[in-house]
Amino acid sequence: MSSVLILFAHPALEKSRTNRLLLEACQSVDRVTLNDLYQEYPDFDIDVDREQRLLLEHDYILLHHPMYWYSSPAMVKQWEDLVLEHGWAYGREGKALVGKKMLNVMTTGGPRKAYEEVGYNRFTIRQFLAPFDQTAYLCNMIYLPPFVVHGTHRLSEPEMHRYASQYKSLLTMLTTDQIDLEDAKTRRYLNELLID
Repeated sequence: MSSVLILFAHPALEKSRTNRLLLEACQSVDRVTLNDLYQEYPDFDIDVDREQRLLLEHDYILLHHPMYWYSSPAMVKQWEDLVLEHGWAYGREGKALVGKKMLNVMTTGGPRKAYEEVGYNRFTIRQFLAPFDQTAYLCNMIYLPPFVVHGTHRLSEPEMHRYASQYKSLLTMLTTDQIDLEDAKTRRYLNELLID
């Protein structure tokens, strides 16, 4: 059995129907810890020792956030800058996170077709996530494809509930070690493992 740490970062959660449903879905999955960074650190004064302890206690690290200007909200960058210290997370002596798995869980306002090399945004989601991929690599973690909910502004209530159900299924698969990591790494999105 594996454990999952969700580092949730949404500065305006009250405006996000989809992310609220995704969070509700993860509440009932055993071995999942939800760490709401904006709630925990409204002044951006991150408790590095606490965050490092949480990382050590979990096998999977999920960065759950909306896509903001082709990346994550500022809190995620602040968290990375402070928590992933040289000599702890990376560098010659930095081996604390070796073998842990990391992925992004994201929502976007734009549709999936907008995130193609020939689409409106000119780059794929995976290309936009390259800094996270490299961060995981530098910290000797295994980076997995993202779980993405596209077009959140146009989703119907049943569609949002379907994504929430898929997210819960993904978390259950992670905690019960039902994910073939080598197969997962070949996917564009982890959503592909959860097709109804």
